[in-house]
Amino acid sequence: MIIITFLMIGLSGAFSRRHLLKLAALSPWFTSGFVSASDPIVNLERIIALEWRPVELLMALGITPLAVAEKGNYHRWVVEPALSDRVIDVGLRNEPNMELLQRLNPSLFLVSQGFGPDIEPLTRLAPCFASGFRDAQHQPLDAARRDLLLLGQRLNLTRIAEQHLIECDRELDTLAQRLGAYSPRPLLLFSLLDSRRALVMGHNSLFNNVLTRLGLTNAWQEETNFWGSAVVGIERLVRYEDVQALFFVQGDTALLDAVSQSELWRMMPFVRDNRWKTLPAVWFYGATFSALRFARLLVQALESKA
Repeated sequence: MIIITFLMIGLSGAFSRRHLLKLAALSPWFTSGFVSASDPIVNLERIIALEWRPVELLMALGITPLAVAEKGNYHRWVVEPALSDRVIDVGLRNEPNMELLQRLNPSLFLVSQGFGPDIEPLTRLAPCFASGFRDAQHQPLDAARRDLLLLGQRLNLTRIAEQHLIECDRELDTLAQRLGAYSPRPLLLFSLLDSRRALVMGHNSLFNNVLTRLGLTNAWQEETNFWGSAVVGIERLVRYEDVQALFFVQGDTALLDAVSQSELWRMMPFVRDNRWKTLPAVWFYGATFSALRFARLLVQALESKA
């Protein structure tokens, strides 16, 4: 779980990279050297996604990427949509194998604003489409919808993008109806980074957008970072008295087993009153597929408790 800490904290690198990221923060489209309306038609079989959120966007359009970064970790952290065996792994998300990328002859790179490799070398190989987790006008789920429509437009797949969003809305409506009059306590959403720290999902997170869509309340109303999460000492969770806790397990059952033996863990009100459940991996910083996976698992967990 420690990888999350480094994933979502701050930006670093050369000035050129910071400058590009500043431009990215203003728009999901970069300027010269990146995709624009005048770019040639993209070969849909040669698109490479260097971050996991863009993988979701591409697969929502019915396209399997030629290659992705950190494929093994994708299967652990994102899970859905599943990647086929033929998808190539190009190395780390923030430092992909440039020689391999060149050999693959990509038609388009999909990247994320605020995290990933230096964009400039990529543009020598292919145009780039950048998606943003959120901005001043868009919360994460709305930003995902926006970027899906933009990517669909760029790839001449607007109708597929629109249909995906219709189906997404329809399923969220159905899940909200399944909850009906059931009014659970505020939900505390977290995972463990190590034996002393938790990663909590707050008001700017993708998961909070889903809670709102389902008519539910997030218990964590304290500080968050840009990504809507907060790294806090586990002891801070003790103060949450009247909540239902949901703990995400990313293959860290050994860590949970160890923490659950501690006196501090047994002091948690939600542990003492048996008001907590574990959920399997869901990508905290994803797009519509992650939102739907979280919504399904959440409703199943609440229904099993009712």
